[in-house]
Amino acid sequence: MSSAAEWRTLIDAVNGLPEGAPAAALATLIRTRGSTFRRAGTRMLVHADGRVVCELSGGCPQRDIVERARAVIRDGRPLQVTYNAESGLDVLMEMGCGGELEVLIEPIERTSAMPWLAPLDACLRERRPATLATWFAHDGVTMAPRRALADGTQVDTPACDALRTALARPRPDRATVVAVPGTDGRDEVLLEPVQPPHALVVIGSNATSRALLRLAGALGWQTTLVDNDPRRLDVSDLPARPATCCAEPARLCETVAFDLQTSVMVVTHSLARDTAYLRALEDVPLAYVGALSSRERAARLLDELEAPEWALHAPAGLDIGANTPEEIALAIVAEILAVQRARAGGPLRVKAGTIHA
Repeated sequence: MSSAAEWRTLIDAVNGLPEGAPAAALATLIRTRGSTFRRAGTRMLVHADGRVVCELSGGCPQRDIVERARAVIRDGRPLQVTYNAESGLDVLMEMGCGGELEVLIEPIERTSAMPWLAPLDACLRERRPATLATWFAHDGVTMAPRRALADGTQVDTPACDALRTALARPRPDRATVVAVPGTDGRDEVLLEPVQPPHALVVIGSNATSRALLRLAGALGWQTTLVDNDPRRLDVSDLPARPATCCAEPARLCETVAFDLQTSVMVVTHSLARDTAYLRALEDVPLAYVGALSSRERAARLLDELEAPEWALHAPAGLDIGANTPEEIALAIVAEILAVQRARAGGPLRVKAGTIHA
């Protein structure tokens, strides 16, 4: 699926399109099987001159998709392309992954895109999870897609029966095509979750926390630096400026917003302050909570906690032999991703089954 950061990039690119005739095409992976470069729900915007926004792979499949997208821009009609043993085999052989995929390509212009992009943009900005439904085929015939977005309480854009029926289903964990039977045939709808950007709150300003903020910013995460000393909150040297908050532990939850898409790293280098900040978060459901520590220090931290809503990851990070602040940050961010996606974090060469499921 497209990440929150990719959605942000796509929305900005679509808003920058000229008004009028289609000047770009949107390519969406609607189905994948086996090993593929990205999974269903991933999107790429293709301009008429071949420039792309949010590359899918950069390889042979992308080149073929771009050429077909340019034809869609010229023709003004949507197209569904399948790459498998029966169609596009030469592309698959060059790709060498052994997977199969189906791509929906549609002409797009700024005015036609805004009815569904505007509420999606609002969900991302307001950190509200949502479900996006894309109706793209009727009785096996590709049609101009229609979309509806639900944020758990209502459908934000006008929806037809096929979209309303699809959105009445439980929210999926990943993008999937559902078949919706109707009175005059069978509709196909791509149903996918839209998650707000992951947020990382780093407590304690030092070399390691700044390395963490740089890496998280590069991933498109929302970042916040917390410290109880305002003199340590100068972030002018960071390329993606995080929010800053001067707060003692007792006021942490009053001044920083937390949710289930938020990770917290405590790196104050003070056992007493680490303990106080962790205690302040005990009743707050979070995606991940970690502390920079030795095993002995981690045991002391755990002894001071009551019954937190989360498991404390301490010492934080995957075992990659990290030594420098940047390497430590990489190990921690990798563990956050593994926890977020329910992965063990081991080497891919020993993993059975699909790699990017």
